[in-house]
Amino acid sequence: MEFSPFDDSMMATASEDTTIKIWSIPEDWEPTDESGMAKQGDDLKDSMLDLEGHAKKVQLLRYHPTASNTLLSCSADLSIKVWDVEASECVNTYRDLPDLAQDIIWDVRGDNFAASCKDKAIRLMDGRTCSETGKIETAHGGSKSMKLQYMGESGKLLSTGASKQSGREIKVWDLKNLSKPLHTEAVDTASGALIPLYDQDTAVLYLCGKGDGIIRIYEFEDKDPFIHKLNDGFRSTTPGKGYCMTPKRGLDIMGCETARIMKITNTSGLHPLQFIVPRKSDAFQDDIFPDCPAPVPAHSCAEWIGGSTKLPVTMSLDPKNNGGAKAAPKKTFMTVPQLKKECDELKKRVEYLEGKLKDSGISY
Repeated sequence: MEFSPFDDSMMATASEDTTIKIWSIPEDWEPTDESGMAKQGDDLKDSMLDLEGHAKKVQLLRYHPTASNTLLSCSADLSIKVWDVEASECVNTYRDLPDLAQDIIWDVRGDNFAASCKDKAIRLMDGRTCSETGKIETAHGGSKSMKLQYMGESGKLLSTGASKQSGREIKVWDLKNLSKPLHTEAVDTASGALIPLYDQDTAVLYLCGKGDGIIRIYEFEDKDPFIHKLNDGFRSTTPGKGYCMTPKRGLDIMGCETARIMKITNTSGLHPLQFIVPRKSDAFQDDIFPDCPAPVPAHSCAEWIGGSTKLPVTMSLDPKNNGGAKAAPKKTFMTVPQLKKECDELKKRVEYLEGKLKDSGISY
């Protein structure tokens, strides 16, 4: 599941039926009450559109960071596809994966993407043509799932995986020289995969463990040794199943909340984890809240395919500036049932008008 970075009500879901479905959440749709309990109401049954092209189940989805309605997907059919959602068509396909993909990630501009695979290799690819531009043959010696993260515009790529001795580790790679890692950091010997979440605004890395309750915090610096552990992070006895970050515009800025991680658990639902920098002043803290990505695309999918390359549009988080940027106008799509209903109404209207013409003796 992946939410659009430019429309909070638009969501893409991957399915075992080989399709990708795009959903629009109505503004007045509220499935839970104030206490978080499910309440009666209508379920969302009709997707806005279906993207068809994969031959087996779809595994992962990633929205483009700067181009509107552009989606990246990987499937068990060993392919990776770039989609133009608005046109409901596949832009390009990479078909040379030897095994299942474990992660896919766009770079900060969306010009390139990286994919980790079960064969222990990391492939770097051109986002428009899906052609391979670089490869790390054996990124990690162990068999644990590898996860990836581009470190902003530093030209560095971070990967998490396991060593031959099954110890979890972090590696930092130079995109200009993939022959060996710039730095390797041992983490622990737990069994779950490490999920890296990176805040590009503050250069802070949140390292989440799948299957455990620990979130480690590191600062990234573009010089040796590249990552520095900040503190003991967050510890819990409740294991996490999955993690994601809330967009900066959804944080309690005046409460100095610098990050909020949504943690999915097996038995106790969704846990919002807040990370707060204590400050005595009640003023806006511009040193920990630089301009962040706005919910506005820098260009369209067609412009991006044509060669346009841009950084994300940014906005101020200072409440005095009212957020600094307005949300992009929503793209409206119609579901199949809505189209069928509209066609039926049009057919009835045509039949009615034809009857009137016939009654008046007018040929057509």
